Amino acid sequence: MRIEGKAWVFGDNIDTDVLAPGYAMTLPPDELAQHCLEAVDPSFAKTVERGDVIFAGRNFGLGSSREQAAISLYLLGVGAVLASSFARIFYRNALNIGLPVLTYAHAGKVQPGDRVRVEPAAGRVTNLRTKTETAVDPLPAHLTEMVEAGGLMAHIKSRLKKDPSHDAA
Repeated sequence: MRIEGKAWVFGDNIDTDVLAPGYAMTLPPDELAQHCLEAVDPSFAKTVERGDVIFAGRNFGLGSSREQAAISLYLLGVGAVLASSFARIFYRNALNIGLPVLTYAHAGKVQPGDRVRVEPAAGRVTNLRTKTETAVDPLPAHLTEMVEAGGLMAHIKSRLKKDPSHDAA
């Protein structure tokens, strides 16, 4: 898995209410996604492109357990989220829908708008502008497999097709 896109850089404590605002939670998912991060960067949802990568500080995804926060990023085409640390529930929600998330404690190595390449399984982040490569903890093989399958449910369905003896029905 290789993700390439433009870097979006945010600070600490990006919470789920900024990713999926409460006032918009009754909207269909595609419309809710159009409000993602608007309180921090009003242009984000309108200009983010498929494969772009979010870099953030500590505690990304804190707040409520709403999975719509990760879903909004996924629907907007965000290729991966890298942060110094993640709220546990956001981290798991992101992986469950097939959005790669990696711990990245190298603030300042990536500037807004830099072209970047992220290789989650290899644990490699390359800033294509500066031609610098940074090692990060790789996404474990079982999670890489799940993300590549399209998330938890797609992964389970795929495994059941391969081995129907595990079908609980």
